Parts: sequence; structure tokens; C-alpha cells
Amino acid sequence: MEETKGPKVQRLAAELRAKIQQGAYPPGSALPKVRELKESEGVAYQTARDVYRVLEDEGLIISRRGEGTFVSPILGKIHRDGTGRYIKSAREEAGARGAFAAEIARLGMTSNSTTEISRERPPKRVARLLDIHHAAKALVRARVMRADATVVQVATSYFPGDVAFGTQLEQQDTGDGGSKSRLAELGYPQARIRESIDVRLPSKDEAESLGISADRLVYEITHIGLTESGRAVEVCVHVMPITLWSLSYEWPIDLPAV
Repeated sequence: MEETKGPKVQRLAAELRAKIQQGAYPPGSALPKVRELKESEGVAYQTARDVYRVLEDEGLIISRRGEGTFVSPILGKIHRDGTGRYIKSAREEAGARGAFAAEIARLGMTSNSTTEISRERPPKRVARLLDIHHAAKALVRARVMRADATVVQVATSYFPGDVAFGTQLEQQDTGDGGSKSRLAELGYPQARIRESIDVRLPSKDEAESLGISADRLVYEITHIGLTESGRAVEVCVHVMPITLWSLSYEWPIDLPAV
């Protein structure tokens, strides 16, 4: 009796998953093209595509437009601990240049980024979050961020000009601990973090920067760093493929009254 499409996809995905986990296809290696998988397994083209989509959703493979499908250099997903990643000891671990660099180093990989630094008007939404005039300029750090050679996120940070202009935040290398450590040295330590998360399709530019197709979903994390007085001194918009990242948060509840 012929298998239905669902079981076929799951069976083939399980077989390929096992080969990847056993090292038959090592990280970074090329996988058969969709058409080759279709022909070798005697399945429909869409079934072959669905097999790869299952494994991509699991973070085991990546598709590069115009190049083919490859085993991800990061087997599984990068874990973003939203609770602990910005603690000073974590973001400065082993001289890391911030939370992202520390996360990638823990995977045994090297982080690097291409950063464009400018002074310009932020989007209206960001200006409202920073509580600055819509015509005021902010310091903008737009980054394409990599783990080894793989682009894993794009992130754009915005800082009020009166806080950041003329400081190390305008340099390519912001030093140990990144922007949060420099803001603390400038007298603006962040006491609270606020984040909102959306899942959406990438823009054309985002898809090109991330090397993903336009139909692959991304997380958009809007990160706001607040001082003890409640002033927002940093807004960062992270755009990250959901196939490469897992997110976690933890906080206490029902604390006893003091």
C-alpha cells in the first residue's frame, strides 16, 4: 500500500537526520539537490522539498539561494537566553564583545560582524521608544552578524545622540562587554530590559543579508535598555531566522512580600 505524503516526508527526514547526526553529512557539507533527492527516492518534487523544510525547521540544514542545501554548521539552534545573556559576567565572558559574541563562543565558533555606523534619524517607532524628537539624530549601529562564516542575524542598535555621540560607541570595536558596558561607564547603566517578539516574513533586504528565501520566517526582537530612572538609552531591533535560533526567558513569580 502506497504511503501517504505525511509518512513519506517523515520517513525520509528521519533517514537524512540520522545520516547528519552520525556524521555521514558533516556540518557545512552539501546535500543532494531537491531534484536529485526526488529522483533517488522516487518521490514527488514537493515531497522532496518538504523533507528539507522539516530538517531546516529543526535547525539541521540551511538553504542558500542559488547555491543549494547544506548541513548547518550549527547543528540544532543557537540558544538565546533572554534572562541571563546581558548580565555583566555573561556578556564579558572570556573578553567577549557582548552577549552575542559570548553565545557564539560557547558553541566553539567565532563571532564576527560587519558594522555600519552612522548618525541619522531613527524610524518613528524607535524615536518614540527613545523619547527623542522625530527629527533628532541618533547613533545607529547596523550589523550583519556571523558565527564563523554563517550569517545568523542582522541587528540595528540606536542610541540617543546626547549619550553616544563622540564615545567609543561610535568605534567599530566597542570593547569588552559591548555597548552595555560602555553605557555603564558613561553613567547610563541599564537596570531593566524590555523585549517584544514578533514572527514575520523578512523584508527583501533582510532576506538577502541573511541568505534566506523570502518565505522563511524570522523573529523580530525589539530590545529596549532602560536606566534605573526609566530612560531608554538603547533600542536594538534583532532579525533572526527562526530556523537558527531558540529563545528562552525565565523570571520569578509570587515573590513573598518584604
